[in-house]
Amino acid sequence: MCRTPHRQRLPTRSLRPTLRGMSEKDRPWVMRTYAGHSTATASNALYRTNLAKGQTGLSVAFDLPTQTGYDPDHPLSRGEVGKVGVPIPHLGEMRRLFDEIPLTEMNTSMTINATAMWLLALYQVTAEEQNPDLEPSEVAHRLAGTTQNDIIKEYLSRGTYVFPPEHSLRLISDLIAYTVHEIPRWNPINICSYHLQEAGATPQQELAYALCTAIAVLDQVRASGQVSEEDFGMVVGRISFFVNAGVRFVEETCKMRAFVELWDEITRDRYGVTDEKMRRFRYGVQVNSLGLTEAQPENNVQRIVLEMLGVTLSKKARARAVQLPAWNEALGLPRPWDQQWSLRLQQVLAYESDLLEYDDIFEGSHVIEAKVAELVEGARAELDRVQALGGAIAAVESGYMKQALVTAHAARRARIEAGEEIIVGVNRFESTEPSPLTADLDAAIQAADPEAEAAAIRSVEEWKAGRDEGAVAEALARLAADAKTDTNLMPATLAAARAGATTGEWAGTLREVFGEFRAPTGVAGAVGVAGQVGRAADALAAVRARVKATADQLGGRLRLLVGKPGLDGHSNGAEQVAVRARDAGFEVIYQGIRLTPEEIVAAAVAEDVHCVGLSILSGSHMELVPSVLDGLRAAGAEDVPVIVGGIIPDADGRRLREAGVAAVYTPKDFGLTEIMDGIVDQIRAANGLEPDR
Repeated sequence: MCRTPHRQRLPTRSLRPTLRGMSEKDRPWVMRTYAGHSTATASNALYRTNLAKGQTGLSVAFDLPTQTGYDPDHPLSRGEVGKVGVPIPHLGEMRRLFDEIPLTEMNTSMTINATAMWLLALYQVTAEEQNPDLEPSEVAHRLAGTTQNDIIKEYLSRGTYVFPPEHSLRLISDLIAYTVHEIPRWNPINICSYHLQEAGATPQQELAYALCTAIAVLDQVRASGQVSEEDFGMVVGRISFFVNAGVRFVEETCKMRAFVELWDEITRDRYGVTDEKMRRFRYGVQVNSLGLTEAQPENNVQRIVLEMLGVTLSKKARARAVQLPAWNEALGLPRPWDQQWSLRLQQVLAYESDLLEYDDIFEGSHVIEAKVAELVEGARAELDRVQALGGAIAAVESGYMKQALVTAHAARRARIEAGEEIIVGVNRFESTEPSPLTADLDAAIQAADPEAEAAAIRSVEEWKAGRDEGAVAEALARLAADAKTDTNLMPATLAAARAGATTGEWAGTLREVFGEFRAPTGVAGAVGVAGQVGRAADALAAVRARVKATADQLGGRLRLLVGKPGLDGHSNGAEQVAVRARDAGFEVIYQGIRLTPEEIVAAAVAEDVHCVGLSILSGSHMELVPSVLDGLRAAGAEDVPVIVGGIIPDADGRRLREAGVAAVYTPKDFGLTEIMDGIVDQIRAANGLEPDR
C-alpha cells in the first residue's frame, strides 16, 4: 500500500514570519493621483472627487509658468497656462485650489522645485486662513506633506530650474532649516531620481546621482549653521526620495533594497546619525510614465501593475506613497475615469490581496541578495566618481552627469531599435485588433480648457487691482535685501505671500539678485550609436549616405535645428534626436530648452538651416508651432520644412499639417534612424530635388 512520504517538520519559529499578520495587516501606503489642470477651481473639483473615491493623499501638478516663476501674462507663458498642471500665480488661486479641503488634516505632495519655497508659503498661509482660531505656529505644526524641492535633477532632466546651482541650493537649505523647526511633519525635499531614469539613467546611475544630490543638500544645510548638531538627525529624518519604477520589476525591487542599504550607510557613516528611525529610507513613487506606449496603449495597464509591484512587494523597501499614471498618458491628458482606474489598481493590491499580511517575502533570497550587491557596488563606484569631481553641483556645472545620462539613453534607444530590448506592440507583436478604448481617440483623452490662459490672466489683473501695492513693494524689497545676505528667505517669502505678491514677482525679485542659469545640454560630448553593428548599423549607414549625397547636391553640410519652444523642459527626446542626427551626418544646432518662437526663428535664419525640428511635450504645440511657422514666413524662410515631435493627439496633428508643418512624430515613431530618413525626404522635397530612391 502507498505510504505518505515523510515530511520534515519545520521549526515553529520559522513559521512566524509567514503567518504573522493573519490577524494584523500593515498599513497601506498613501495612495495619490498626480493631478491638476486648467484652473484652480477645476482642479479642486477633481481633488475632492478623487478623495471621495478613496484616495488618501493629494499630489499637485503645477503648470509650467508656476514651476518656472512666471505669471500667466508673461510672454514665455503663452500656450503653457494650465496645460501640464494648475496655474497658481497668487494666494487667491491657492485658496481656490484647496477650497473645502482641510489642509491640517491632509497629506499633500507638491511637485515643485525652483519655486518650492514660494508655493509652500502660499500653502501655509492658506492653511492659516482656514484655521483663524489657531496661532500660525500651531497651524504649521499640523501640516503634513512634501515639497519636491530637488533642483539638481531639474538641471539634468526636467528643466524647470531658474537660478544658478549655488543659489538654488541656498533656497533648498533655507526651506529645510525652516521646516525642521516650524513644520516638523513636512518633508521639505523629495530627492527625485524619477526623472533621471526617464532621462536614460541606468539603475546604478539613478542610485548614485540621487544619493549625490542628498549629500550635496545635507552638506549645505550643515554648513549653513541653521541647524544645530543635536538637531541634525531630524534633518536627515525628514529627507524623502521620489523614485521611478520601471517595468523590470525584479531589478526595480532590488534597486529599492539597494537604496535602503546605501542610505543607511551614508547617514550613519558620513553624518553620524545613530537613531535608526532617522536613517530610514523614506520614499514615494510614480511608476514610469514615459515608458507607456502610444501603440496598443491597453498594454500600459500591465506595465503599470508590474511597476507598482516593484515598489510594494518588498516590505523592507516598500514605498510610503504611490501614484500611478493612467493607461492613456502617452496619448494626452487622462480623464477622471482613467485616473480612477489607476487608483483602483492600488486599492485591489492593498485591500484584496494578502500582500500586507506578510513580512518581507524576499528576505533570504540569494538571487535578490546577489542583484542588490551588484547594484550597490556599481552605484558606489559612480557615486565616488561624482564626489571626486567635487560633488553633485560640480558634476552639473561641468556637464558630466548630463552627458552620462544622454549617452545611457542613446544606448537604450539603440537597443530598442535593434530589437535587443523588446517593447510589446512597438518593436515586437505589432499586429493588433482594433481597440475599443481608442476607437474615438479624441474622446479617449481630456482636453485642457482653452480658456484657462485668459482666465488666469484676468485673475492676476483682478488680484493686483485689489491689493495694497505699498505692502507688496515693501515685502519684495525685504525679500531682495535678505537674498543679498545669508538670512533665511522663508520669513520674507511668507511676508510676500501675505502681502499679495505674485509668483512672477517673487521669482523676478530673486532673478534680479541671483541671476539665471542655462544648464549644459549633454549633447556635444555624448556617445551616440555611430559605432554599432548589424542591421541597425546598416540602416544608419544608408541614411548617412543619403545625407551626404543631398548635402553634395545642395553645396554644403545639411543643417538641422532642434528647438524646444516654450517652457517645456523635458528635453530627453530632443537630445536623442540631436545625437542621432549628428550620427547620421547632419550638422546639428541645439541650444537647449526654454526658447521663444522668435529666438528659434532667428537661429534658423542665422544658421541657414535646411530643416527645423520642434519638440513639445507640454501640450502647447497648437499655440507655439504656428508662431514659428509665421516667423519663418516673415523672415523669408517659408521654404524651410518644419517637423514637430511630442505627445500630439491625432486631431492636433492634422491641424498642424494643414497649417504647414511637414511631418508630425509622436511616441509611436520610436525609430530615430527612420525619422532621420524622413527628414532627408522633407529637405529634398523642399529644395526641389528628385527622389533618390
